[in-house]
Amino acid sequence: MNASAGIVLAGGRSSRMGTAKAALEWHGSTLLRHVTGVVGRAVEGPVIVVRAHGQELPELDPRVVLCDDVEEGRGPMEGLAVGLAAAAEHSETAFVCSTDLPFLHAAFVRAVLRGFEPDAKTPDAERPEVVLPFVHGYRQPMAAGYRTDLAPQITKLLDADRRRPAHLFEECNVRQLDDAELLSDPRLASVDPNLDSVINVNEPDEYREARSRPAPEIVVERYGVLATSGGGRGPRKVRAATIASAAEQVGLAFDGHIVAALNGDQIRGDGMVPLMPGDTVSFISADAGG
Repeated sequence: MNASAGIVLAGGRSSRMGTAKAALEWHGSTLLRHVTGVVGRAVEGPVIVVRAHGQELPELDPRVVLCDDVEEGRGPMEGLAVGLAAAAEHSETAFVCSTDLPFLHAAFVRAVLRGFEPDAKTPDAERPEVVLPFVHGYRQPMAAGYRTDLAPQITKLLDADRRRPAHLFEECNVRQLDDAELLSDPRLASVDPNLDSVINVNEPDEYREARSRPAPEIVVERYGVLATSGGGRGPRKVRAATIASAAEQVGLAFDGHIVAALNGDQIRGDGMVPLMPGDTVSFISADAGG
């Protein structure tokens, strides 16, 4: 049970945004579908979405596990407790984030989770229970790694009306990662040098500014009978936020007759899988057997 899980807190209706962030449009998808897809690309275990009672969510990958808050009105710590308890059945650690991180990159998720890796210099009693990014001068508890066995401890804090992540950090071993430590990961430094992964959208203007940015630049390759479709052979750089959009950019329809190999991993049938800077998508005709 060493694989890490992913937990995304769906949140509710935002008074400042005027609507639920989870359903905000994001390059033909929704913000929640995008963020869960990014997290899903970074973890081996399941992706768990924690929502409020009765909260309607946009369409998600059917493999996503849905959980409801046990009690209402207790903030993100309630979702954290519920999500970690569910994830504990599958993994010892989990990456936990909010739904309002449009530029979250899988490389950031992996860099955070690597903070749990054993260090020969650190006694077992001091091993981190939380890996907490400290980015742009702020703690990022909603883009952090947590041991899943913290769930009972968080529930006790909630029952004692101690509802802030800081209350948890006072009681457990926290490994804090600053900008320099995170960017010592060459992959993360290459694809997210400004650590935009932690940028969230709380106001309508912030959402509009984020949405106005172009889709990620990715590389598309076509093989076999597809190699002459959409403008000739060879790799081509396009801007696309999903696999289906990348196919469309090169004149293809991702309609079940094509296999998409994403950075070498085969993904079939789901055109809404999110793309990120640094990705290469290779399209092969499924009808021809590759």
